[in-house]
Amino acid sequence: MAFRQILAERLPFLRRYARALTGSQHSGDAYVRELLEAALQDEDLREELVRGRVQLYRAFTRIWSNAHVELAYGGDVAAPEAGANSRLGRIPPEHRQALLLTTLEDFSEAEAAEVLDLQPEEVTALVIRAVEEIEAESACSVLIIEDEPLIAMQLEELVTDLGHTVAATATTRTSATEAFARLRPNLVLADIQLADASSGIDAVEDILAMASVPVIFITAYPERLLTGERPEPTYLVTKPFQEETVRATISQALFFGTTAPL
Repeated sequence: MAFRQILAERLPFLRRYARALTGSQHSGDAYVRELLEAALQDEDLREELVRGRVQLYRAFTRIWSNAHVELAYGGDVAAPEAGANSRLGRIPPEHRQALLLTTLEDFSEAEAAEVLDLQPEEVTALVIRAVEEIEAESACSVLIIEDEPLIAMQLEELVTDLGHTVAATATTRTSATEAFARLRPNLVLADIQLADASSGIDAVEDILAMASVPVIFITAYPERLLTGERPEPTYLVTKPFQEETVRATISQALFFGTTAPL
């Protein structure tokens, strides 16, 4: 399979990881672009990128780690959103990487260890510490936009178990925007296909017109959002989901506390 075809299949998910790692679509895409530019100049790197997902993420980690060092010393490499900058210094980047690789990207601990050049037991310890550090942030209220009752109940229980409050559960665009306007929750979990054939994407656009709030899309149709044709969500979880993935993504969204408009 050709280099470009393989990358076309894997890049949307690498970009999702990069955005979650930095808390910004702009910053995440800048790091991915730097990797691609390096690959165009280096045939050995191109061969590495197409060998598998582990090799792709391992190469990205090298790019990001080097740029992150420059950022730590005041460089102008694409930075995470300003609002998250001070919090980044309190949570080591290795902890976030381990958490995202094993939850959002569904790598095994052994694969994540290979990506990060660590031992599997070190990855386990980093994940535990990352969850503890991120969940030390204040509890919040959450609006769930989901029309499937069983999934809505699962999300409600998960949010509550994390110490947050479910402000409301909405099944349509209209009920979602009305609930947000009335309750002003701190976080939104949204499906994109709703009960009355309305769109969760439209509901989120309505919400973001009212206030800047972190949004996590939880959908069986990620391709509708990962098109590269419009600003994309920083936080995206694919159905069927693992509860640990949603938990990690909620922690990340609250940690960064911002979302790019759609």
